[in-house]
Amino acid sequence: MTRRIVLSLTALAILVPAVPVSGQLPVSPAQAQQLLRDNPDLVRQRLQESGLSDAEIRAQLSAMGYPASALDAFLSGTPINPNAALDPSAIAALESLGVVVEGADGLEIVQTLTGLEETVDSLEASPVFGHDVFRRASSRFQPLLSGPVPDQYRLGPGDRVLLLLTGEAELAHDLEVTREGFVVVPEVGRVSVANLTMAEVRTLFRERLAGFYSGIRRGATSVSLTITELRTIQIYVVGEVEQPGAYQLSSVATVTNALYAANGPTLLGNLRDIRVRRRDGNDTNLDLYPYLLEGDISGDVTLEQGDVVFVPVKDRRVKLTGAVVRPKSYELAGDDDLIDVLTAGGGFAPDANRERLTVFRVVQPVDRRSVGSDRLAIDLALSASLNQNEMNHLGGVIVPPVGLQDGDSIVVDTVPALTNALHVTIVGSVQQPGIFPWWEGMTLRDLFLLARGPAIGADLREAEVARLPDDRTDGRVADLLRVPMDSSYLSPALREGGFVGIPGISFPASGSSPEFVLRPLDQVQILQQPQFRSFGSVRVTGQVSVPGEYTLQMTGHKVSELILRTGGILASGHVEAARLIRSQDDLGRIDLDLAAALANPDGTNDVVLQPGDSLHIPEYSATVVVQGAVNSPVTVLWREGQDFHHYIEAAGGFRYDADEGRTSVQLASGLARSRSKFLFWSSYPTPDAGSTINVPVKDPTDQFNKVQFTSNLVAILGSLATLAIVIDRN
Repeated sequence: MTRRIVLSLTALAILVPAVPVSGQLPVSPAQAQQLLRDNPDLVRQRLQESGLSDAEIRAQLSAMGYPASALDAFLSGTPINPNAALDPSAIAALESLGVVVEGADGLEIVQTLTGLEETVDSLEASPVFGHDVFRRASSRFQPLLSGPVPDQYRLGPGDRVLLLLTGEAELAHDLEVTREGFVVVPEVGRVSVANLTMAEVRTLFRERLAGFYSGIRRGATSVSLTITELRTIQIYVVGEVEQPGAYQLSSVATVTNALYAANGPTLLGNLRDIRVRRRDGNDTNLDLYPYLLEGDISGDVTLEQGDVVFVPVKDRRVKLTGAVVRPKSYELAGDDDLIDVLTAGGGFAPDANRERLTVFRVVQPVDRRSVGSDRLAIDLALSASLNQNEMNHLGGVIVPPVGLQDGDSIVVDTVPALTNALHVTIVGSVQQPGIFPWWEGMTLRDLFLLARGPAIGADLREAEVARLPDDRTDGRVADLLRVPMDSSYLSPALREGGFVGIPGISFPASGSSPEFVLRPLDQVQILQQPQFRSFGSVRVTGQVSVPGEYTLQMTGHKVSELILRTGGILASGHVEAARLIRSQDDLGRIDLDLAAALANPDGTNDVVLQPGDSLHIPEYSATVVVQGAVNSPVTVLWREGQDFHHYIEAAGGFRYDADEGRTSVQLASGLARSRSKFLFWSSYPTPDAGSTINVPVKDPTDQFNKVQFTSNLVAILGSLATLAIVIDRN
């Protein structure tokens, strides 16, 4: 028995519901958790047998809203601490994955299947409203098997009740209703309770027990009667349901409990007219939409032994698409019309076009007037209204009362995108350039306010407006208009002095320019003041008298002027190795000959600085670094007049795999020089102080083919000899 319980706790489910293969085990949730804690290794075993990797299991946990680390104690190879590993969140995660499966009477033994249960959210959603609700069939939707019941509950064979007497007499009796419909109370005898309500049974017990316990009439003894275990009934679910068949449910089960047990209706199932057929012929109908739309369960029917829940084929069903809150297919009942479907769909979405909507319909054969007239589009106008109490009011409009037919498709359009509607555009020196809706009488000032006013440096003397021309026969696509502006386009805080908050161009006085009315598709450009630019700065570091951040005073500021502002280069500075880094457009290092720039200010070497430039003067270093494919990479003291080979020999000469032809010298200024060749002669650049010699390694794939070279050479010489003979004969 213990092994069977453990198996029931660790069986796995896949997309289909768990399939019982043996009886049910009526254990409490506390007992179930204790069984899990007693057998944590079996949980790990079932997770390993699922065929999913640890990463895939964590991904499924995240998709279901659990922490990805909820089951890490089972996924790792370390010993499991059950008390720490099996907290409430871990148990809930195991149940959602299908590792722990609850049944109607506790825990069910299920057929062991590989692969963890795929979540409902990962499945394709049903196109019909309401069907997805029943796809999470599990025990949490089953009726309670114990606990309080309403006074109207009628007892029957199989129910267990607890009779308590307290006061002068202290007694407790656990009584079961027999098949004949009575209970046997010790010292009292048989009491018939079948088909009596709980309220009637309490009254009956007080009367019968009062004859045996006098304290009941005097109030010295109280009588309490409660349900401890409900009987089970067998009902049948047939018709358009996912899993038709016979089901054993508790005696308080309702139609919705039965539908959850049967995994809900199929796509053809009717949610508006579910029928409960009883043996006595008293049939009942149930509409599920109040429950699905508003949570109203007042119409839910409590089932009785032998009831048949029948789900018929759908009747009228229409499709709601477009700009609505919940686009789905909806079923109609009775005299439902357009307003009912829109309300069931949650109403209009925020971007819905509430001026008109369209109903597409397949025309009935008797109404078709000609060949090809089998479809019809009904265009409906919606009238605006602020009176929410008016008939058919929904989302600020009145929906006309239109009858719907099976197969109709209701389409609610969205408002067009701004670029496809009447709009105007503003670009240039404004705070928020962009596209804005146009309205009748809209002015340039209105658009300027939408753009949140001018940017620093805006020229508010006039704006340029591009407008669609009235005559486009000559190929013209736009007319350019110059629209006068004035200082009133500034915010009040910036109007003093007629400036844009800083010294600059004066603007016309406030009110001196007329209002300009915009047309649809106008594009307004606010120009920048001529020669306007904000402050920029450059940074100087290294061997100068005063390193730091320096503001560029004017356009065309040059590097020689910057050096003068720093107080000059220190004696320890290496002028030839000066480096200029330009962040603008990510240009990086700029070719700079600072010595030539200082010797000839304003000459071609005197570089014009840009905001964000960084100039570094390193300390003088009289060395030459030799690195790469040499026998002994080394840093050699620089000696004036020594050539390239002097430093190579100081490094032990070229290594056997050195690619001498691609050797380069990086000078202190950052410029690189390589070997120069003329016919059979070549020369290497002379390093200066602070240089680096780089000797690369030969490419092993670039080998000299002596055989091919010899073959080609013989062929060339043979051709030349033949040509010489021909010339000699002539």
